[in-house]
Amino acid sequence: MKAITYEQYGQPEVLQFKEVEKPVPKDNEVLVKVRAASLNAYDWHILTADIFLVRLNRGLFKPKIPILGADIAGEVEAVGKEVRRFKPGDAVFGSLASGGFAEYACAPEKVLAPKPANLTFEAAAAVPMAALTALQALRDAGGLQAGQKVLIHGAAGGVGTFAVQLAKLLGAEVTAVSSSRNLEQSRQLGADYVIDYTQEDFAQKGQLYDLILGVNGYRPLSVYRRALAPNGRYVMIGGTPSQIFQALLLGPWMSRKGQKMGNMLASIRSQDLDYLKERLEAGQLVPVIDRRYTLAETADALRYLGSGHARGKVVIAVG
Repeated sequence: MKAITYEQYGQPEVLQFKEVEKPVPKDNEVLVKVRAASLNAYDWHILTADIFLVRLNRGLFKPKIPILGADIAGEVEAVGKEVRRFKPGDAVFGSLASGGFAEYACAPEKVLAPKPANLTFEAAAAVPMAALTALQALRDAGGLQAGQKVLIHGAAGGVGTFAVQLAKLLGAEVTAVSSSRNLEQSRQLGADYVIDYTQEDFAQKGQLYDLILGVNGYRPLSVYRRALAPNGRYVMIGGTPSQIFQALLLGPWMSRKGQKMGNMLASIRSQDLDYLKERLEAGQLVPVIDRRYTLAETADALRYLGSGHARGKVVIAVG
């Protein structure tokens, strides 16, 4: 099968498009014929090892797992003997630890769900990691309740576009922060208010929020804290390595009584994928796709993602 592989950490230039052995599913795994995949900041961090913790998990000097790619959508080709939820021919979507940038991938059945019937494979592949991160940041880490005010800083990217929609579904009043070219997109996704960060500083407006999501946030934690309500929460999602370590080390110390500041990582849970499937099929949630590439063009796709200008999701057509 064809796959995108790498043998050293670095920029997209280290990626190779070549023939590799087709994987065989373990007893609890599903073999998926991948029809589409999508990119996440996660893939960029794993490729470049720009966060040192990547090396501790993936290999200190070179990657132990040669194929990148988390989010996929495709068709089940074979199942292990312990798999009960899926059978060959089923259309599925989900998020793997790695291996998605290939014509076939193996995954535990717990990280997959039936593909939303109304979505193409490309649209379905755009959902899992970004939407799960947004959902769990709002609902679980953020404890968002109906009627509360939420600020989404970085509302134009993959996580941000889902966060705007999910926050509205949860009954919140949503303020989206993005550049001027993305304001109308945020309005169309349901934001009640929009702020152009090139023209205004949300922290200077005097408005306090019950929850702030810093999606790839770059502002100091003290700035976000100034805009938090007395019992508000700040949840950081992604960001630069210095931001991530700041949240890990200083977040607990900076949390005042009633306020909480920290970061979160999504867990791939089939029940949450099922929830997203229902919302997608009901038309209450829509993936925003910026650009499409072929599998052979994955390096170009990652280069574009790494530029920081992607609006919504970047998708790879595999089949």
